[in-house]
Amino acid sequence: MTGAPPAVPATTAAAARVAVVIPCLDEAAAVGKVVDDVRAALPGAQVYVYDNGSTDGTAEVAARHGALVRVEERPGKGNVVRRAFADLEADVYVLIDGDDTYDASAAGELLRVLASGGYDHVVGVRRPGSLTAFRRGHAAGNRALNEVVSRVFGTPVTDMLSGYRVMSRRFVKSFPAISRGFEVETELTVHAVNLRVPQREVPVGFRDRAEGSTSKLRTYRDGWRILWWIVRLAHYERPLLVHSVLGGLLALVAVLLGIPLVVEFARTGLVPRFPTAILASALGMVAALVVAVGFVLDAVRRAADESMRLAYLRYPAPPARLAAPAPGAPR
Repeated sequence: MTGAPPAVPATTAAAARVAVVIPCLDEAAAVGKVVDDVRAALPGAQVYVYDNGSTDGTAEVAARHGALVRVEERPGKGNVVRRAFADLEADVYVLIDGDDTYDASAAGELLRVLASGGYDHVVGVRRPGSLTAFRRGHAAGNRALNEVVSRVFGTPVTDMLSGYRVMSRRFVKSFPAISRGFEVETELTVHAVNLRVPQREVPVGFRDRAEGSTSKLRTYRDGWRILWWIVRLAHYERPLLVHSVLGGLLALVAVLLGIPLVVEFARTGLVPRFPTAILASALGMVAALVVAVGFVLDAVRRAADESMRLAYLRYPAPPARLAAPAPGAPR
């Protein structure tokens, strides 16, 4: 049949391919240890370090430690993830930062959880090992953003900004990857919520950055960017809700402006013609139009969700068995 997707053979445990994606920008002080720890935890995995414009020799260090180094010239973690997810063919994908703050030795456990439960998305929820593991303001900001996403999208989220995730092929290949920067973690979380894929959160260790490495995050700048991205995603994914709230607020203002006019009409029997009457009427019409647009956008969003779901269903479920070696096993 014309246009039908090609058949995809079922994946066996023996043939399961694991790709580890490590985005990096100036992480020469830490990336070697991350690569070593991941290769020890997942001896059969192929480790890819995506260099995003480093000037400190990150690529050379990663290559010496056995990683395949690729380059993404467009700046931003979102651009790296988009490129890696498009280029790499695997059955399971591991995403971890190259700054050695996450416990890379937990990769085997995350992989076992994915396989044993038939999950598509396993998130490593950060458990700081020291009071300084989270930068000042980041923990509170992360909690606030988690609460916003949980309420807007109706699914509890514990660590939306975690950069440590294990994902199935069908999850990755149905992920549109629109964002350019650190908002990509938010986008991954919302993608999992919207597709209603089987997912799980697993606590993982989180520590201070290695000496000599510097965080690329900016607490306020990136916090506002992520919050704005949540607003955009909420409008895209829940347009009827957003437009209903906005339309309701406009209608409320119109009613408040109109009450004195009604009182005036009841007292004099004359229809008020001053500017307030015109403004109240205009706001009422705008409110109705805003809600109508919400219904249209909601229909468009449903069609997009159906297309995304069909893309997700083109690929087989995660391998039922992935015998990930215990952390520290020889490679």
